[in-house]
Amino acid sequence: MGTDFRTGAFADKRVVVTGGTSGIGAAVAVGFAALGAQVTAAGLNSADALPVLTQVTEVVELDVTTEAEVDQFFNSLTRLDVLVNCAGVIRRADEYQMDIFQGVLEVNLVGTMRVCLAGRELLTSAHGSIVNVASMTSLFASPHAPAYGASKAAIVQLTKSLAASFAPNVRVNAVAPGWIRTALTSPLQHDPETDRRIINRTPAARWGEPDDIVGPVVWLASTGAAFVTGAVLPVDGGYSCI
Repeated sequence: MGTDFRTGAFADKRVVVTGGTSGIGAAVAVGFAALGAQVTAAGLNSADALPVLTQVTEVVELDVTTEAEVDQFFNSLTRLDVLVNCAGVIRRADEYQMDIFQGVLEVNLVGTMRVCLAGRELLTSAHGSIVNVASMTSLFASPHAPAYGASKAAIVQLTKSLAASFAPNVRVNAVAPGWIRTALTSPLQHDPETDRRIINRTPAARWGEPDDIVGPVVWLASTGAAFVTGAVLPVDGGYSCI
């Protein structure tokens, strides 16, 4: 886990991570659990994720595109201190097909909004926080994945809008990961030319790992960031500064 936070920093806190059954979401769920939180990793293919998520309190199946399913899940909770929205998909060139374009937005953008609204009341009661996952493609063109880029750019604006709307009782921030080694980026990792181009462009001179996102998310959700809301933190090894 890529954090240096003290053990027990989130003791007695209730954390929900959507998209928590794989990739960045799974790393974030394990990270909060290691700091003492009661964590629910909510996502698809939950049974397959169990071996990776042995430290979390529970793993549940959750489709963020299904309103009834989201409402049922959040209605089952009695407390919520931190909500991390990691659920996301990318379909690359297929996103130029309108049905696929809409499907990507339904998960990445509408799903995030749906979950934020469903968790708002509990978060308000707990004076909690939300951390959304944007992307470096929030900041520049994504011609090979137009729906993904558009959805992640919208996450930045949504984060700022919700930060203003949910204040002062709920803080809303986002991280914007760069090139991270996950299943979503596997095709690019295994293309030698693309792999070399990404590493050469990144000042940190490597791909990011899911654990690299954990510390920034934990900090944004912590009391150390108590005066931070509406912020979008790049976590891309410097890629976006070139």
